[in-house]
Amino acid sequence: MKKTFIYIGALVFLFNTSCEKKHEKKAEEVKFLVTNPIKKDTSITKDYISQIHAYQHIEVRALEKGYLKQIFVDEGQHVKKGQHMFQISPNVYKAELQKATAEEHTAEIELSNTQLLADSNVVSSKELALAKANVEKAKAEVSLARTHLGFTDIRAPFDGIMDHLEARQGSLLDEGELLTTLSDNSKMWVYFNVPEAEYLDYIISKDKDVKKEVGLLLANNKPFNQTGIVETIEGEFNSETGNIAFRATFPNPDGILRHGETGSVLMKVPFKDAIIIPQKATFEILDKKYVFVIDKNNVVKQREITVEAELPHLFVVQTGLSVNDKILLEGIRIVKDQEKIATTFIQPNEVLANLEMYAE
Repeated sequence: MKKTFIYIGALVFLFNTSCEKKHEKKAEEVKFLVTNPIKKDTSITKDYISQIHAYQHIEVRALEKGYLKQIFVDEGQHVKKGQHMFQISPNVYKAELQKATAEEHTAEIELSNTQLLADSNVVSSKELALAKANVEKAKAEVSLARTHLGFTDIRAPFDGIMDHLEARQGSLLDEGELLTTLSDNSKMWVYFNVPEAEYLDYIISKDKDVKKEVGLLLANNKPFNQTGIVETIEGEFNSETGNIAFRATFPNPDGILRHGETGSVLMKVPFKDAIIIPQKATFEILDKKYVFVIDKNNVVKQREITVEAELPHLFVVQTGLSVNDKILLEGIRIVKDQEKIATTFIQPNEVLANLEMYAE
C-alpha cells in the first residue's frame, strides 16, 4: 500500500512538472511586435478658421438730400458697371443748373460788352479782367450744379451683387444715407489667423517667396472647388491672441462665395526629417503621451514623448525618441513597465505600408 502511494505521488509530481514546463514554454512563445520610429519628410494639412470677404465691398450712399424717386434694381441682383441703380428727385438740382447756366450767359454777355469798351479804351484792362473772372466763376457754378444733379442719378461703380435695400421708394434721404451695399465677388479675399511660431517657420523658410497654395473648406464641410494663393501678411500681431492675419485670394467664377461667409483655410505644413511613429504605439497618462521602449535586454521601459503634429494613424514626434529606439507596436495594454518580453521586429516601412491592418 505504501509503495502504491509513493508511485502515485511520483506520477502527480511528474504531471505537475510537465504542466509547468508547458506553461513556461507557452509563455516564451508569446512574442510582441516591435518596430523603430522612421525619419522622413512629410507634411500635414492644418486648418484655420477664416473670414471670407469680397474683393471689393462698398456702401452705396445718397450723395444728395432729397426724395428717393425711383429704384431700378432689386436685392441680390447682379449689376453691371454703370447700370442705373437709384434716382433721387432731381427737380431742385435741375433748377440750380438752369440758374447757373443763365448766370453764365449773362457773364459772357457782360464780357463781350466790356471787351468792346476796352478795345476803344473806354474801360481799363482791370475791368476787362474782372469781366473774364466773372465768366470763369459762372462756368464753375454751372459745373458744380451739373455735378450735384449728377449725384441724383446713382449708378453702379463696378460689376457686383447688390445686398439688402436700406431705403424704399419715396423715402426722404439725408446726404450720406445708406441705400445698399455692393460686392464684387469675382474673386474673394479670405483672411485667417496664424500663430506666431508658425508665422516664423513660414517667413524664414526657403520657399517664403513662392506663392503658397491653400484650400478652403466651406461651412457645409465640403471643399471649395478652387485653389487660393496666400498673397499678403498683415503688418502687426494681435497682442491678445499672438496671431497674425494672412490673406489668401480665391477665384470665384461660379459665384459660390459671398461676402461675410466663414470657412476654414487648409494649408499644407511641411516637416523635414520628421520622426514618425504609429498612433497605436502610444498611450496617455494624465494628458501626457508615452510609448514603451524595448532596451537591448528586451526589457520594457515607459518613456514620455512630445507630439508635434498628427497625421492619419501617425504622430510626428518632437522629443523623446530617435530612429534607433525600439518601440512596442502591439500589446501596450498587456505588458508592464520593466517587464522582460520576447519580441518580433518589423521594419518601419512595412508597418507604414500595412498601417490600416495594425490600427485598431
